[in-house]
Amino acid sequence: MSLVSQGKPARRKSFWADVKVDGTVYDMYTCPANCTAEVDMIHVVNANGNTSVFVYWDIAAANVPPALQATYPTGYTSNLVGGKNMSVGDFFTLADATLVLQPGDKIQVKSSGANPPHVDAVCSVTETFVPVG
Repeated sequence: MSLVSQGKPARRKSFWADVKVDGTVYDMYTCPANCTAEVDMIHVVNANGNTSVFVYWDIAAANVPPALQATYPTGYTSNLVGGKNMSVGDFFTLADATLVLQPGDKIQVKSSGANPPHVDAVCSVTETFVPVG
C-alpha cells in the first residue's frame, strides 16, 4: 500500500530528539529537499528536574515571504512553545493543528533550567514529494 497526499507520493514518519544539554537547541526534524512536510503531532516529556521547554519552527531563508525578506534575510525562528515550565514527569502534546514545512524548515527543541536536563520530544510528519521541474 502506498500513501498519497494531494495526489502525490508521500510517506509518514516519526522523529525524535533526546535533549540532554542545558540551553542547546536540538534539531528534531528538518524538511528534506523536494518535499513539503505536514507536522501533525509534537509530544514532549520531561524526565529529569524542573526545566523550561522551548519548541521552535525554524523557517529557512528561502521560505520567508518576499515582503519580509529584507527584515529576515537569514530566515526566521517562530516560538511554538516559548518556555513551558515542567516538573519531572510533566508532558504536553501539540496535536490540534497541522504545520506545513517547506524544504530546509526545522522543528527544534531546547531545555533550560535542569542540570542536566532530560527532555524527550517526538513528532509525526507526512512528507509529500514535490517533483523537480
